[in-house]
Amino acid sequence: MGEVTNHIGNSINYNEEDEEQGDAESNTLNQPLVKANRTLSSTPLALVGTKVSHIESLDYEINENDLFKHDWRKRSKTQVLQYIFLKWTFACLVGLFTGLIATLINLAVENIAGYKLLAVGHFLAQERYVTGLMMFAGANLGLTLIASVLCVCFAPTAAGPGIPEIKAYLNGIDTPNMFGATTMFVKIIGSIGAVAAGLDLGKEGPLVHIGTCIASLLGQGGTDNHRIKWRWLRYFNNDRDRRDMITCGSAAGVCAAFRSPVGGVLFALEEVATWWRSALLWRTFFSTAVVVVVLREFIQICKSGKCGLFGSGGLIMFDVSHVTYTYHVTDIIPITLIGVIGGVLGSLYNHFLHKVLRLYNLINAKGKIHKVLLSLSVSLFTSVCLYGLPFLATCKPCDPSIEERCPTNGRSGNFKQFHCPKGHYNDLATLLLTTNVGAVRNIFSSNTPNEFSMGSLWIFFVLYCILGLFTFGIATPSGLFLPIILMGSAYGRMLGGVMGSYTSIDQGLYAVLGAASLMAGSMRMTMSLCVIFLELTNNLLLLPITMIVLLIAKTVGDSFNPSIYDIILHLKGLPFLDANPEPWMRNLSVGDLGDAKPPVVTLQGVEKVARIVDVLRNTTHNAFPVLDKAEVVPQAGQATGSIELHGLILRAHLVKVLKKRWFLTEKRRTEEWEVREKFPWDELAEREDNFDDVAITSSEMQMYVDLHPLTNTTPYTVMENMSVAKALVLFRQVGLRHLLIVPKIQASGMSPVVGILTRQDLRAHNILQAFPHLEKSKGRKAH
Repeated sequence: MGEVTNHIGNSINYNEEDEEQGDAESNTLNQPLVKANRTLSSTPLALVGTKVSHIESLDYEINENDLFKHDWRKRSKTQVLQYIFLKWTFACLVGLFTGLIATLINLAVENIAGYKLLAVGHFLAQERYVTGLMMFAGANLGLTLIASVLCVCFAPTAAGPGIPEIKAYLNGIDTPNMFGATTMFVKIIGSIGAVAAGLDLGKEGPLVHIGTCIASLLGQGGTDNHRIKWRWLRYFNNDRDRRDMITCGSAAGVCAAFRSPVGGVLFALEEVATWWRSALLWRTFFSTAVVVVVLREFIQICKSGKCGLFGSGGLIMFDVSHVTYTYHVTDIIPITLIGVIGGVLGSLYNHFLHKVLRLYNLINAKGKIHKVLLSLSVSLFTSVCLYGLPFLATCKPCDPSIEERCPTNGRSGNFKQFHCPKGHYNDLATLLLTTNVGAVRNIFSSNTPNEFSMGSLWIFFVLYCILGLFTFGIATPSGLFLPIILMGSAYGRMLGGVMGSYTSIDQGLYAVLGAASLMAGSMRMTMSLCVIFLELTNNLLLLPITMIVLLIAKTVGDSFNPSIYDIILHLKGLPFLDANPEPWMRNLSVGDLGDAKPPVVTLQGVEKVARIVDVLRNTTHNAFPVLDKAEVVPQAGQATGSIELHGLILRAHLVKVLKKRWFLTEKRRTEEWEVREKFPWDELAEREDNFDDVAITSSEMQMYVDLHPLTNTTPYTVMENMSVAKALVLFRQVGLRHLLIVPKIQASGMSPVVGILTRQDLRAHNILQAFPHLEKSKGRKAH
């Protein structure tokens, strides 16, 4: 996570002070419903990586200006087919590369961790326990050091899971430096190091981030500094198509982590994507299908022994298709209990993790050395616990009726000998001295009711609760899925042991249900989790009880606090728009919000260069309404002096005009050919907002620019009496960046635009800052 709230808190306080100082001058307008005591915040700052960045929104809306319309009129069938073909090709490549990288990560983790555990087993067999500890802790520290230094020094945005930032991007927030090549390579190497070091984190979140990096790099033709200028790639030079690519990448990442194609698609639909359509569903499913084909091919190769210590490794977590489970109506009681416990523990985990991340802010704010030392401290503590705690467990005799080898000191196996005499095994060492994926397989094992003692399960549960809180947030790539699975499976198996003969459900199934309930209680996902667990276990008989557990756990968790990803979004200050508006938003109109803002800055259809330069220099707005007066552009039947709203022009297009010096010596409309000669349509899709290096002479200042050809003539507008709740739903579902407010009464001489709303204006926190009276009624139900 890195620094989360320290800098953001300071930034927010600073902005609020600025707003308060400007209230006396800027808040002179009339508010019909409630009186505003300050203006709406308009300086979006958020933490991305370790830097507090100025956050921009993305332009998902189609900019229907004259150039866009001309491009679509002239585009041939061949070009349309090229565009469609390239979309499917990129979807295939995203799945292919994500599957290959996931296989690489799994191979590296299993082999590095495998050889480390073999060396530890060698020292254990010789009863050189101290030497084994030193070797175990030293190897883990070295791997953690590599992962942490790479994140701290080269790609701070690679730390953490990356899923909250992806979720923010697909919501319409531009998160800088999140999808670069450096971030991707650091994420790959860092994930290998952190997971192989035995830290309580998974590779699932990082794989989602890696998949989106692959999609972004493919769509834009490479890195920012070394892009491929291929003619076909111009079709993807926009935020809309890049959003679709990143959605495919997120689904492919989940599929690669769990070998779950349908679960990956549902994860993208349910958890990360704000905007969805059927064509995107098909391409996303195609990407995940390609991932599965790649993974299955490598599983077959590795089963022949060509992958070192890998075997099937982390690609098959838990296959119970050969096990027949039975459950009855009376089992609804323990199933309900698992769901309730999962919801309560999930919300508690979210609450305490929030506190830990705030504590880590204080440490991380001191500099890079402190971040690395924090990671190494967590690694050392983890190594000592994993190696030392099995000494507290009692040795258990091997069951001769079990076919599996017992005992063993190898890198895997369900019966680790550890320090026990011949013919005995240490059940706690079986769970701790293995990879995280190996621990999941062991604790999920079926038809082994007496394999793990209750005391060992309690130690395992408490340890991973502590490690789960203190490991997430260090400067390494980390995922939340596996730590939560480990915690949930422990209490699920314990509950199965307590139930004993009361229930016919196997303890291994209790572990699966416990893991599912805790994930639903913390992450608040239902459909995607259900399908992921079904595809993991490969057993459809689990569907009904898994659905019940997930629904109960999510319902219980929602009654306490938000999901863990929503908490991280809030900590980072990312202006994420929720799907459901607050009830009190129905008591407020968009006209009230417009009145609480400074007057809207407008431009004329044919504008003076000096005016454009002045507007760009003195404002930070990203779009400006373009108005036409009747005497400039007369309309049939229009009264003299009336004004029309021609559309909305983007700041980037104004900067492009100044850089190309598309100036007129007289105030006139341009011809269509003049525009197309100067502005290729695909060039306008590029973000060009660096105004500082534009030098305009004094003679050019007196010239004119015709803004009509570059103006979006079909912007989204709402009446000033529309409720904020309704406007928020429209803004989010369509994926807007700007929403124009028009007056209810159109009269001669009146401005046709009342105001303009952006993402920041519709955030509940900012509205309550401007309208404190609503804070008092927030708890009361709005009618």
